[in-house]
Order: sequence, then structure tokens, then C-alpha cells
Amino acid sequence: MKTIGLLGGMSWESTIPYYRIVNETIKEHLGGLHSARVVLYSVDFQEIERMQHAGDWDAAGRLLAEGARRLEAAGANFVVLCTNTMHKVAPAIEAAVGIPLLHIADPTAAAVRAAGFRTVGLLGTAFTMEQPFYRDRLQERHGLRVLVPDEAERRRVHRVIYEELCLGRIVPESREDYRAIMAGLVARGAEAIILGCTEISLLVSADDAQVPLFDTTWLHARYAAEQALGTL
Repeated sequence: MKTIGLLGGMSWESTIPYYRIVNETIKEHLGGLHSARVVLYSVDFQEIERMQHAGDWDAAGRLLAEGARRLEAAGANFVVLCTNTMHKVAPAIEAAVGIPLLHIADPTAAAVRAAGFRTVGLLGTAFTMEQPFYRDRLQERHGLRVLVPDEAERRRVHRVIYEELCLGRIVPESREDYRAIMAGLVARGAEAIILGCTEISLLVSADDAQVPLFDTTWLHARYAAEQALGTL
């Protein structure tokens, strides 16, 4: 079994499910008392959040690249960046280490396509919804058509992530707001919704949407475990 390097803390609220899902997947495959070989490097999210909103992506890339180097030095066979937004700096991480980075968009898109869908709605931070680093990978590499909420809705989605979910706050009114935003995406043609922020699955589930939801946290963590086992 390979050793998984989790680069987490963005936020720690969503890094916890990564650890759980990875180990559940290993147990599902191997049974008994088997669990995953994992190295975790967890950053101080306050620093990352400041860099994000200041637009200092170079500094954020250097910080996460250093985290990835520490995972490699600790024996990780590959890196799993436990966040969607910070895949904006994936090139900096990949350049810093000699081990692979398992990009979160790839298993997500593979699952969407395997289910027979081609048009998806995307929820995430404003960075993920508005900037090309994530949408372009889904569209150009995987052939998906990606719809995002309108500007006012994007602001609401973003605010809930940073002011509620990253702090472990689950607000019923925000769930209702997300339901309405997802319904709007479906009305525009979305056949499925990608929960493109690792915290969103803390708030909404399959019962909250008219179409299938693709939880990037679950898909990414499970993909990592299966890579560790060599089943993919």
C-alpha cells in the first residue's frame, strides 16, 4: 500500500472527512483492521485566506509547495490537496516535488462523465467559480459544459463558505439559499451539480437538489485511497 500525503487545513473542517473517507475505503477493500498509510501536513488557514483575498497567489503557492515538500520528505508517494480553490496553485506544488499531485477535478469529472452527464452546475468559492483554473480543466480536459450562478448568487455562496462552513457553522437558512441557487442552475440546463468546495457537503446533500450532486471531497478522498491500493 502506498502512503497518501494529505495537504490539509483549508479548512480543517473539511480535512477531517478526507481522513475518514480514505480509511473507510481502505477498510472496504481490505477488511479487518486495515487502515490507510497517511501523512498529514495541515496549514494555518488564516494565512491562506489572507493571501487569497489579497490576490497573493504566488505566496500561497510557495507556502503549499513547502508543505508538499515536507510530505514527500515524510514518505508520501503522492499529494492530495484537500481543497478545490487552492488547486489554482497546483503548478507551483507540482514543480516543487518529485511525486504526483492528484488533481481534485479529475476524479470529479470522471464520475460525472461515467454517470452520463455533460452539463454541470458548479458551486464553490468565488475564486473557483469565476477563475479559469478549475472550470477550464473541467471543460477543456474533460469535455464538460460548466454553468455557474449569477454574480449575486456567487457572492452568497462564497460568503456562506467563509463565514459559516469553514467555522463549522451550519445555518438552515443558508441551506435553503443553496437549494434555490442549485434549482436555478438546473433550470438553466444543469444535469448535475458539482460541490466544488470541500466544505459544501457539510451543508447540503442529495435530498437538497433535483439532480445528482457530485461531492468533490468524497470523490477525491476515495480516489486517493484507490490509488494507494493500486486499484486504479
